[in-house]
Amino acid sequence: MQLYSTKNKANKASLKEAVFKGLPEDNGLYMPERIPVLPTDFLDNLEQYSFQEIGYTISKHLMAGAIPDEDIKTIVEKAIVFPAPVVRLDDEKYILELFHGPSLAFKDFGARFMAQLMSYFNQEEDTELVILVATSGDTGGAVAAGFLQTPGIQVVILYPSGKVSPLQEKQLTTLGHNITALEVNGTFDDCQALVKQAFLDPELRSNIRLSSANSINISRLIPQSFYYFEAYKQVKKLGKDVVFCVPSGNFGNLTAGLMAAKMGLPVHHFIAATNRNDVVPSYLEEGKYHPKPSVRTLSNAMDVGNPSNFARMVDLYAAIEKAASTPESAWPTMKEAITGYAFDDQATRQAMKEVYEKYNYVIDPHGAVGYLALKTYQKEHSNTLGIILETAHSSKFKEDVEAILDREIEVPERLSVLSERQKVATNMDTNFDDFKKWLLKHF
Repeated sequence: MQLYSTKNKANKASLKEAVFKGLPEDNGLYMPERIPVLPTDFLDNLEQYSFQEIGYTISKHLMAGAIPDEDIKTIVEKAIVFPAPVVRLDDEKYILELFHGPSLAFKDFGARFMAQLMSYFNQEEDTELVILVATSGDTGGAVAAGFLQTPGIQVVILYPSGKVSPLQEKQLTTLGHNITALEVNGTFDDCQALVKQAFLDPELRSNIRLSSANSINISRLIPQSFYYFEAYKQVKKLGKDVVFCVPSGNFGNLTAGLMAAKMGLPVHHFIAATNRNDVVPSYLEEGKYHPKPSVRTLSNAMDVGNPSNFARMVDLYAAIEKAASTPESAWPTMKEAITGYAFDDQATRQAMKEVYEKYNYVIDPHGAVGYLALKTYQKEHSNTLGIILETAHSSKFKEDVEAILDREIEVPERLSVLSERQKVATNMDTNFDDFKKWLLKHF
């Protein structure tokens, strides 16, 4: 398996290099040189495969030549140990529940797979690996759980002060061991900028083995494609055109779905659902990409004003026309595959109430944005089966959900045990020099 940078396709790397580097030196993002179309027999008979078998088949074809098949199988079997069930709301609307992992968020799939993959490659190294991860909520908790006490690996999580839920913060700041939390006085975009700058700093790269666990790392995207196949498998017998509606912030989740479609999954259409941070829906409507500072919303994990994975989306669609990978060249084909919608907090609150009252289902704020987007899309495309990706358990946003629905939300034990633990975090401003000094001092 070879990968290239979205900024320069001549800049190539092996899977191991791409996983450990996180970012190419030119600040692009790694993409597979070849996205294979999976065998017809596999696609036609998905319902006969277990979730783990689906993950193994995808990984074996995508990562061909990088890791022996038996080792790939072991990595997948250790990573994918919880389900991704599809739950019916009505004949047109379904929920893909991605919160059955240890941190109650979809990012458990990517974090656990990445931890297994990095641990496999790290066996050959004799120096410690330091993973930097910026989080707007769920990524940090999933990475912390996935990498906790992994030999030879230290994890540093940067999160925006006051902009994650109390239980999300506990997931980042209470585990100890090889997990360190930095509470940044800024936004998620500030956290992400510090991480990206660290990877491009020659002094840091020469003194510390750095890698990333954000969705900028290709090893996060590979397993996220698994559950698109798993979801399709569960509704395939209904015989309808399947639409995936993806609540989106940094757009790694949607990019994984686009890769699944490239591998042959018969997806009719994708919906990109955002809150007021509507950079991508605006682009899909107008053809112009204008990043802007993120604004705080109820669906905080989607508060991203300059989504990193947009570069991968552009690369996927510009490549169809063999054009340069620019937003303008990708737009004609991307807008045919993806429709974007954005909603404010007032609409999100109303959607949460509607889903509970109409379907007796407690949906979290991010899933509620997805519900609104699917509902809007299906007004004009009624003969479709829409699957909303429910990316986190509602208890992760307990205070907001209880206030909106006027009912108590039960917290699963694996999360509730954290509430009594002591928060341990280091305050950090947004100045890169200070962050750099901290890293050099500690590693």
